[in-house]
Amino acid sequence: MVRKGFLASPDKPQGIRGQDEFVRVSWDDALDLIHAQHKRIRESYGPSSIFAGSYGWRSNGVLHKAATLLQRYMALAGGYIRFIWWAGGANFTHHQDTNRLIRAWQKPELVVISECFWTAAAKHADIVLPATTSYERNDLTMTGDYSNQHLAPMKQVVSPQWEARNDFDVFAELSERWEAGGYARFTEGKSELAWLEAFYNIAAQRGASQGVTLPPFAAFWQANRLLEMPENPANAQFVRFADFRRDPDNHPLKTASGKIEIYSARIASYGYADCPGHPMWLVPDEWHGNADAGQVQLLSAHPAHRLHSQLNYSSLRERYAVAGREPVTMHPQDATTRGIVDGDTVRVWNHRGQILAGAVVTAGIRPGVICIHEGAWPDPEPGAGGICKNGAVNVLTKDLPSSRLGNGCAGNTALVWFEKYTGPALPLTAFDPPANS
Repeated sequence: MVRKGFLASPDKPQGIRGQDEFVRVSWDDALDLIHAQHKRIRESYGPSSIFAGSYGWRSNGVLHKAATLLQRYMALAGGYIRFIWWAGGANFTHHQDTNRLIRAWQKPELVVISECFWTAAAKHADIVLPATTSYERNDLTMTGDYSNQHLAPMKQVVSPQWEARNDFDVFAELSERWEAGGYARFTEGKSELAWLEAFYNIAAQRGASQGVTLPPFAAFWQANRLLEMPENPANAQFVRFADFRRDPDNHPLKTASGKIEIYSARIASYGYADCPGHPMWLVPDEWHGNADAGQVQLLSAHPAHRLHSQLNYSSLRERYAVAGREPVTMHPQDATTRGIVDGDTVRVWNHRGQILAGAVVTAGIRPGVICIHEGAWPDPEPGAGGICKNGAVNVLTKDLPSSRLGNGCAGNTALVWFEKYTGPALPLTAFDPPANS
C-alpha cells in the first residue's frame, strides 16, 4: 500500500504521514517506486542518507556510521536521513517522546515499512510492504537466553497469506532492479532453505571443533524438534570472574588496573557531566524535587500481561484494559483529591503530550507516583491536541539517554499532571485496518 500524497508526487510528497489515506498497488509497482526513489536519494545524498532500521540496533548505524542510538535518532530529527526502511521493531511504541518522533518522521523523503500488522509505524509510512509472519516462512532460532542451549527449526506452517512476501525475496527482487544480475548476486544462488542449511552447516563445523556433533541438516529439518546441546559440567558450575578471584595477579580484569574499579580514570577522562568517574547520585531532569504544583512522578514499567507492544490489539487486552484503554495505577490519596474512582477515564499530560487511560486505584503504589505500562499502540486523535486515546505512555516520557556513555533508556524520568477526563468520547482507532484494505 502507498500513501496517497506520496503516490501522487513521489519526488515532492503531499500530505502528512500518519494522517493520509493509502492506496493499494501491485508488488511490482511498489518495488519500482522504491527503487526509483532509492536511486534518486542515494545518487543525490549518498549512502549515509539511508537509515536501515530493525529490532537489533546494531544494524542501524551500518550505513551512516552513527555511534549511538541517541545520535541515530538525533540525525533523523536533524534531517540528514533521507530514506528510512524499517523492518521488525515497534519504534512508535518503544521510543520515548512519541510526538517528537512523529515530527522527526516527517523529515525524510521516503519511509518504507515492512510489516505483518497495521501498526502505528505502518500508518506513518509512505510505502507499506506486507511481510510474512514466522508461520509463513522457514527459519532457525536459538533458545536458552545466554546459554543458547537449543537449536530449533522453525518450519513454515502455511504458505504466505494473501500478498505477504518474505523480506529475503523482496530484497532479492530489488537487487535485480538495481543492476542486471543483482538477484543472483544477492541470493548467491541459494534459496531461503539453502541459506538456512548453510548457516546450520557453519554451526555444525564450529560445534565439531568443540567436540559437539550435530546431525546432518536434512535429518534435523525432517525431525522438526529442538536440538539440545550437551551440558558441559564445568559450564553448569560457571562463576563469573572465578579465575580473577582465585588468582588476581595472573587473571587480571580488563580494566586499566586489572582490578575491580570503583573509580575509572578512563571514564572520568571523557568529561561527561552525566557520567563521572565513580558511581554517584545525580539530580534527574524531572523528579519530585523540581516538580510543579500538582505534578506526580510517572513510572513506565514493563507490563505483566504482554511483551512490550505485542498482542496489544488482541482479545487479551480485554483482561487488563480499563475504560477500554491502558490502565493508570494511582494511590487513593491522589485519586480522591482529583475526584477519580476505579474505572474512570483519566487524562494524563505534560508539555510533551497527553493521553487517556483507565484508573486503577490501589494502595500498592506510593502517593505522588502513577504507573502506566509501556507498549500500548499510539492512537493520536487529529484535531484534539494529538491526545493519544489508547494510553501510550511514551507520549509523555522524555527522550534522553541514561548517560552519554550508557545510552540506555531513561523512561521513568518524567513528571505529569492527571485529572478525571470530562471531554468528548473518543473511540479507539489504534487497531482499525486501513479504510480500503
